[in-house]
Amino acid sequence: MEQENKITGKTLIKLGFIPAKWFTNAIDHINENNLETTEMLSYLEQFKLGPMLPLHETPVKYAINIKANNELETENLESVMTTMNLVMKTPTVVGGAIMPDSCPTGSPGTIPVGGVVITKNAIHPGMHSADICCSVMLSDFGKVEPKIILDAAHSITHFGPGGRTRENQFKFPSELLEAFEGNSLLRENQMIQTARSHLGTQGDGNHFLFVGKSKKTGNTMMITHHGSRGVGAKLFSKGMKIAERFRKQLSQDTLPQNAWIPADSEEGINYWNALQIIREWTKQNHICIHNATAQKASAEVENRFWNEHNFVFKEDDLFYHAKGATPLKNSFMPDITGPRLIPLNMSEPILIVEGESTDSNLGFAPHGAGRNLSRTRHRKSKADKSIDEVFSEETEGLDIRFFSDEIDVTELPSAYKKAAAVRDQMNEFGLGTVTDEVLPYGCIMAGNWQKNAPWKLKKRNKMKIIS
Repeated sequence: MEQENKITGKTLIKLGFIPAKWFTNAIDHINENNLETTEMLSYLEQFKLGPMLPLHETPVKYAINIKANNELETENLESVMTTMNLVMKTPTVVGGAIMPDSCPTGSPGTIPVGGVVITKNAIHPGMHSADICCSVMLSDFGKVEPKIILDAAHSITHFGPGGRTRENQFKFPSELLEAFEGNSLLRENQMIQTARSHLGTQGDGNHFLFVGKSKKTGNTMMITHHGSRGVGAKLFSKGMKIAERFRKQLSQDTLPQNAWIPADSEEGINYWNALQIIREWTKQNHICIHNATAQKASAEVENRFWNEHNFVFKEDDLFYHAKGATPLKNSFMPDITGPRLIPLNMSEPILIVEGESTDSNLGFAPHGAGRNLSRTRHRKSKADKSIDEVFSEETEGLDIRFFSDEIDVTELPSAYKKAAAVRDQMNEFGLGTVTDEVLPYGCIMAGNWQKNAPWKLKKRNKMKIIS
């Protein structure tokens, strides 16, 4: 029987095919040659999927570089291992580890914070998450007074949602623009405009600008912590869509959050290159803030180094997905310029560390202190005191500022695991050696910007008028 109507993508889907790049050419071929039903089905045989890759029957073994010291930590560790056990059944996975700062995030089967997962020839966007290349940078300002640096930084940095207005934007480096324009995942105008406006911004949540003094030299040091902002989130969204298409073709039993892009595919090569460009953007984001602070304070930068702790690192055909883990291994960072940085909380020193790769740490250290409680549970645990009381108790003697002028109680020290416990476990499990500490003077965080967000102020004003 000959075709009576032109076939479309819906025809192929009804026949059981999953939408893919080949659809367009196949539809054109069938319609142009007016293939009969039998001929069409014969032609489509070449596009039928092979057997689906099954999940591992049991979780791939992973290193456990964490222990629980109390009931709350036991609950946290059990949750971490429950979700990690599901992650480690993903077909591409060949190894992994969890760090002392591990805590669950997302639905079961989502890589936990403080998790490292090694995959073979596969990039998993869900395992680096939307905050691509979340990272820290340190500048050493010598003997300049910490308050001068903190005040200067406060006047030029930007926390909270959105980006900078056009007149307040930093210059976008021409070589970075060329890189964006040369990658199909990054070249669209909206992506580039976001990259321009978000340059020199730090977002919200646990991102910070910290100022303190080196325990070893007494020099004033500034550390910034942020990721790739809106531009990284946009790439992540694209990556997840690409990975989902491959998941439907390769392993439908794999959890959607653990979908992957084959690294040797055209899409995989393009996505890997896009990740490196976003990494460069994020590094430039730090540099803009640090250089502008130095200029404002009329200070010289004596030394500077940085590291990401939320990224994908490559070694031959193995991909190390670090969801909140600090790379110790030099080969993971092509532009290594110094030791690594591990922040704990605003009242504790930022650790400067070095270390070697071992079978248990896989070349990583913790990225911070982590949480035992969700933000909601922590907030409820402080309900018997006012926010001002909690703030006063936990930040005494420090210059702690919130960019929105509203305290975020879920970022105060008690929201995090005990710093001493994290340091003890670093020693116990061989997760880096502390070579110096940046003793806290003060820091800036976004704060509870949602309390006075423009749309909430508008609603309040409207209610006042009605009343």
